[in-house]
Amino acid sequence: MAHDPAQTGPLSRRAFFRAAAGTAGVLAAGGVAALASSARARRTVWQLDPNKCIACEKCQTECVLEESAVKCVHAFDICGYCRLCSGYFEPDASVLDTAAENQQCPMGAIQRTFVEDPYYEYTIDEKLCTGCAKCVKGCSAFGNGSLFLQVRHDRCLNCNQCRIALECPAQAFLRVPADQPYLLKKREHSA
Repeated sequence: MAHDPAQTGPLSRRAFFRAAAGTAGVLAAGGVAALASSARARRTVWQLDPNKCIACEKCQTECVLEESAVKCVHAFDICGYCRLCSGYFEPDASVLDTAAENQQCPMGAIQRTFVEDPYYEYTIDEKLCTGCAKCVKGCSAFGNGSLFLQVRHDRCLNCNQCRIALECPAQAFLRVPADQPYLLKKREHSA
């Protein structure tokens, strides 16, 4: 609704501000939509690179949440389904049973299920996992590394500056595209 001073005379102050507000509103709506579209296209989230992680235990202690958003996950495709899982059992376990004193995880978050002799399946109960990385350390040191840590985005606040990322000695935290939020660990090929 443009004003033509030749037809109606000078523009009143009230009409000027009304026209300016209308124009600004149209421009703002278009600009906000363009910015929102651009932000969605570039939206990133924090993630832990499992190939850089050294299982330092900072994920458990440094997260701003009371319960860390970092949890252990299991790559079943690279797991050996071992009877003696170094991520599940303490290194000096006297007996290979499910007694708490024989387990790496202080919370009992890893469930061990018999498959067939000599194979067992290990699953993570994420509600119990604190992100302490004890299982990850054991699996990486003596196993195939099928247990690793990941930021779970249904829990993470996606802080502007992640506290864990600031404290991570391996600099394993990075921003990844929100539409591909997980970095998976893959079987390493030997030459």
